[in-house]
Amino acid sequence: MASKTKLMTAPTPRVVRPSRAEAEAAVRTLIAWAGDDPARDGLFETPSRVVKAYQEYFRGYDQDPEEILDKTFEEIEGYDEMIVLRGIRFESHCEHHMAPIIGRAWVGYIPNGRVVGISKLARVVEAYAKRLQIQEKMTAQIANAIETVLKPQGVAVVIKAEHQCMTARGVMKPGTDLVTSRMLGIFRDNPITRQEFLSVVD
Repeated sequence: MASKTKLMTAPTPRVVRPSRAEAEAAVRTLIAWAGDDPARDGLFETPSRVVKAYQEYFRGYDQDPEEILDKTFEEIEGYDEMIVLRGIRFESHCEHHMAPIIGRAWVGYIPNGRVVGISKLARVVEAYAKRLQIQEKMTAQIANAIETVLKPQGVAVVIKAEHQCMTARGVMKPGTDLVTSRMLGIFRDNPITRQEFLSVVD
């Protein structure tokens, strides 16, 4: 009888962040590589500004989406219909070119005895958006976090976004957007429920 090999998932390595001075030096190197003088007046303070901006662009690494969802409310009078937060605007960055991804997310769930404050849904989107991302992964991460913490009857997430890695470079096709979705629970199993959510998105 053949033995079964258990596949082990490698743990995510802990990232050691460079110092602020090292980060600013890296920006100066990129400015020089682009062909300009990082010491000239207009660029002298740019490395400091870029590093400060990166702290904002990627603040999601310091946030725990599951912790954001942890405070819930159970006094809901038996409410068990769809809850949808529509058109949550976000800005992210493509992990392949570090170019901006700008879009909107529609997040829905059907509660199973408890609900979460609606601002928390937007904060979960923000926590995952403020990281280096691909849209497909971000869509799944948002849905999975809500399912893990709230354990609802179902979760649905749709994201529509424009990726500047293809609109401002490369194939150069402005005005196009990518649409991704993740359906869990009743949204996956029940076509009528899924269509009700998608009609809200459209």
